[in-house]
Amino acid sequence: MPVQSGTALYFVFLATVFFLYWTCAASRLARLSIILAANLLFCAHYGLFYIVLIPACAAIDYLIGLGLMRSIAPAHRRSLVGVSILVNLSLLVASRHMGWFLSHGWVPAHRASDWDWVFPLGLSFYTLQALTYTIDLYRRDAEGTRSLLAHLSAVSFFPTLQAGPITRVDDLLKQFAKSRVLSRADGGRAFFLIGTGVLKKALIADFLAENLVNRVFDTPNLYSGAQALLAVYAYSLQLYFDFSGYTDIARGAALLLGIDLPRNFDRPYLSANIAEFWRRWHISFSNWLRDYLYYSIPGKRTKIMPYLGLVITMLLGGLWHGVSWTFAIWGLLHGCALAATRWWQVRRGRNRPQPTPLARALAIFGTYQFVCFTWIFFRSASLQEASQLLLRVGSFTLGLEGVSPLLWAVLALAAALIFFPKQWYARALDTFERCPFYVHAAALLVVAAAVQLLGGRGNVAFVYSRF
Repeated sequence: MPVQSGTALYFVFLATVFFLYWTCAASRLARLSIILAANLLFCAHYGLFYIVLIPACAAIDYLIGLGLMRSIAPAHRRSLVGVSILVNLSLLVASRHMGWFLSHGWVPAHRASDWDWVFPLGLSFYTLQALTYTIDLYRRDAEGTRSLLAHLSAVSFFPTLQAGPITRVDDLLKQFAKSRVLSRADGGRAFFLIGTGVLKKALIADFLAENLVNRVFDTPNLYSGAQALLAVYAYSLQLYFDFSGYTDIARGAALLLGIDLPRNFDRPYLSANIAEFWRRWHISFSNWLRDYLYYSIPGKRTKIMPYLGLVITMLLGGLWHGVSWTFAIWGLLHGCALAATRWWQVRRGRNRPQPTPLARALAIFGTYQFVCFTWIFFRSASLQEASQLLLRVGSFTLGLEGVSPLLWAVLALAAALIFFPKQWYARALDTFERCPFYVHAAALLVVAAAVQLLGGRGNVAFVYSRF
């Protein structure tokens, strides 16, 4: 039941959960039971063993949480949170990198791929979300819960399970504890998010992937330097609309159940430096890296560690995406850029003058070029593929005969939406919220028709669903 464009089964599943949930909304026990059942059913679509594996790991964190809530001895608390980190990191490594470790161990390299079926659903987002609970309790930043049902429901909440946004378990627990009534405005907002998410995915991200990005990245030597460069820019747009589209759908699905998930994107390609970019891109992930990894690195009072810590944090963030040189280089590039940005800001001091509009525009342009350059490593399966694409871009050969007018139109639309004013979006959302239900239904039918008539071929998985 993966969330991907055109997957009617997911939306049938969501509608069923929605009606059951609000039918039993008066009972907290019934609400949580329905959420947990939906979580397990979502996981069971990938493999029946998930309905044992995830509750078992979550139960360990629940018991550790009880221990952290009761214990005051520092050594005991460190041991408890250490066990939680070990369990969750082991689950993350096993679910994401089983084949890699086996190929570097006792299983021949050509047989390692045979083990990929073991974890068809990556649990990276689950593990990061689960760790927020025990680490927050260890730091005394959360109260915790004594309800196993509430903990299981929150830590495996199905809208966030596949690709976030990473939400603190304590925040979910507080929302689950409240008795809410779904208003017309909340329903309208949910449908607006789901509709725009599907359109982003199907009409922009998938179209760019199928008609330009995948072809050029897979066989760069068949294309001119201009086409290769255009594919790099197209990939930046594809990734943004793909991932932000998923986030919109996840937030809309959660809102239909009365749960408000955090924003994950805030027009990131309009950032004037790389630090600002990470405050706007994949916000829940960058916040997790900052709060749970960067702040945990010792030696912050030394002169070099605040900068080296940024490099280490982003390197580990890159390797979280995959154990490969391409992800390592992507993380290192961003880490070095963050360190350089921080050094420059410290050197200039807090009372630096505000940049002129022209200076900010040039800074945004430069930041975007750097981000697009790093996306080459993020998208490439190997250093050889990345170098081939870079060589094609560096060949400076012209020729865009393979780019159709429709592709140009989609690229122009995607670029225009990047600059779409926030107040216009807020006004459109506010207007849609106030519309009657039949307008919401009609809008969703239009979205479904548009995807059916204009969308890409087949169901293309979200880019981050594989992480």
